[in-house]
Amino acid sequence: MTDFKPLAQPVTMNFQGRSYTWGDCKNWVLFAGPDIIEDEGMVIEVAQELRRLTAEKGIPWILKCSFDKANRQSVESFRGPGVKKALESFARIKSKVGCPILTDVHETVQVAAVAEVADVLQIPAFLSRQTDLVIEVAKTGKVMHIKKGQFLAPEDMASIVKKAASAGNRNVLLCERGTTFGYHRLINDMTGLVEMRETGQPVIMDITHSTQMPGALQGKSGGRRKMTPALARAAMAVGVDGIFVETHPNPDEALCDGPTSIPLREMPELIDQISRVWRTHFE
Repeated sequence: MTDFKPLAQPVTMNFQGRSYTWGDCKNWVLFAGPDIIEDEGMVIEVAQELRRLTAEKGIPWILKCSFDKANRQSVESFRGPGVKKALESFARIKSKVGCPILTDVHETVQVAAVAEVADVLQIPAFLSRQTDLVIEVAKTGKVMHIKKGQFLAPEDMASIVKKAASAGNRNVLLCERGTTFGYHRLINDMTGLVEMRETGQPVIMDITHSTQMPGALQGKSGGRRKMTPALARAAMAVGVDGIFVETHPNPDEALCDGPTSIPLREMPELIDQISRVWRTHFE
């Protein structure tokens, strides 16, 4: 018997006549896409392949892509095109591919403009305790994807849920992305997935950034992408409502987070592995 049960108040979003629901245990939702807009054409290429693949496999999917990596360790690291150009690109991508988009915001002044284009607004892990940012995003009424800070315990996320609720927003997804464990290493506490879900909010597992090795490559972050399938299977066995993964046609040439990104050609097998474990909860 599984103790992974439907939540009392699942989170639901509609996009072009399609419904996306987290927490009802009827399906899991995939957040997947390139780490950042390196090139609009590449993002469209990845998005079109992910749409084809997830439609074929019957998995709800939302494109994940950032417009600015504001927390890069080196000032020389690629940060992206910036908010204005990125939002123009996101609008074209949504129109061409026909998919909802998740992206992150780093400052309160970005929220209104990003909310006009993005469907899910993400609070980065380093900013998860920033009250003004959490409340400003909550005021949009959009689904919020809040990453647990590398410095937070799972139960600490209950206070962040309350911050969003104080602004009238219960459409909150909580995301596990690893906890700092000494230098250049993150670990995942699988019991923390259960504890976060006990807040009454759906939980997402970020299998990309959980394998990151911050600062391990002389001012750049390294990673152990070969561990991502194992983390995905483990999280789904415990019980989560969705998986977050970054994918790239050629991760070794990616301008950001290449060491943790999954090659696009490996996504079919990864999705199949996750789905097989998901089915063990309900068959």
